[in-house]
Amino acid sequence: MNGIDFLPKNDRNLLQWVVNFLTYLMTATAMMRFHFPQAVYDRLVMLRDEFAQKLDVAENPATRTRLSIQAKNTARKVLTADVRLSVKEYLAYNHEVTDEDRDGLGIPVHKTTRTPSPVAKEAPEADTDTSVIGRITIGFFEKGNRHKKAKPEGQHCVEIAWVLSDTPVTRWDGLIHSSVDTNSPFTLVFENDQRGKTVYFALRWENTRGEKGPWGEIYNAIIP
Repeated sequence: MNGIDFLPKNDRNLLQWVVNFLTYLMTATAMMRFHFPQAVYDRLVMLRDEFAQKLDVAENPATRTRLSIQAKNTARKVLTADVRLSVKEYLAYNHEVTDEDRDGLGIPVHKTTRTPSPVAKEAPEADTDTSVIGRITIGFFEKGNRHKKAKPEGQHCVEIAWVLSDTPVTRWDGLIHSSVDTNSPFTLVFENDQRGKTVYFALRWENTRGEKGPWGEIYNAIIP
């Protein structure tokens, strides 16, 4: 692989990535074309389900304990290790895997020539979904392209800076927490006692060389 970490850092986004990855493998005889072993696929499904179950327990305020968080983290570690190994062994340099397949799978596309990755000149735009209690889901997209899932050319991920605040935040340096995500949407999960508080956040693109574009506007949302 090219050194880019293609797996989302956020637990919920990682779970969705794995769901999409496995779904693509079962679409249009992809497993047969890629010679992807059924036994490896079945193990990934098992590890995905185990991680999903432990994540639900760890996020539920009624069952969230140090041990449940530890169990979730262990399940995540095993799942990501198996995903990385399966991608490396069966997909990364498989000549049957096209660039279109790589996009569908969520893995890096190989470049045939070394072309510069441009620094983004504009920030992403975002929308929020607060339909689930305790969660704010942030969808991000190229400016003016709400329905376009692909990132701008040369951009690897989005950085999301955020903070909980009782007063309006008008400066980016006031957003003291930071996360990155390679695929929209990104989900913030909060404790029950944080419901009703306001989250302020802003986004910017980061290219494949780690160079960051400008911050966008500061959005806000109330934790449901």
